[in-house]
Amino acid sequence: MYFLTKELYFPPVSEASPEGILAVGGDLSTERLLLAYKNGIFPWFDDDEPILWWSPPERMVVNPREYKVSKSLRNIINRNIFKVTFNTAFEEVITNCQSIKRRGQKGTWITNSMLEAYLQLHQLGVAKSVEVWQDNQLVGGLYGVDLGKVFCGESMFSLVSNASKVAFVTLIQKLNVENYHLLDCQVHNSHLEKLGAFEISRQNYIKILKSSL
Repeated sequence: MYFLTKELYFPPVSEASPEGILAVGGDLSTERLLLAYKNGIFPWFDDDEPILWWSPPERMVVNPREYKVSKSLRNIINRNIFKVTFNTAFEEVITNCQSIKRRGQKGTWITNSMLEAYLQLHQLGVAKSVEVWQDNQLVGGLYGVDLGKVFCGESMFSLVSNASKVAFVTLIQKLNVENYHLLDCQVHNSHLEKLGAFEISRQNYIKILKSSL
């Protein structure tokens, strides 16, 4: 495991531990975050931990060009009970992602320092959000880092049933229209798998990422 200094550097992702931890320390400056994402690395740590940088051996992804929306979710979208916008309420979305209670999770990995760092990325036009509204109220959404042809999803939230699913699928549809290569969902979880995400190897992910930059 590599311990970062003030130098703007990451070791090769092949040096990550079996579970995917590549480096410890450093900072959350926009320069370091951009370098990380462009090399298939992302920060993920709890408030009482040092900054941990990850590049897991398997990457959870969606191919927008091959994605098939489930019939039940298509029906929900077609009912027009939600309005979806892009990049109009980033701070509200990330704040909700930080504060919402999740089953089986005591706290949040979106620390205040993480929140501030991604707000800075948003000001640079790199971090973006999807918002889902119902009766003019924000009820769901997601945010992530846009690398041009790969969108790295970070977190999503839902205050009413199906709102985050609608955000997820609407983003995929937009990425497909704009010829994106991947939606990166980072690490496996059963919810993402049910939504149609699947795992590919780190090697394949890095290959797609580098070809898209």
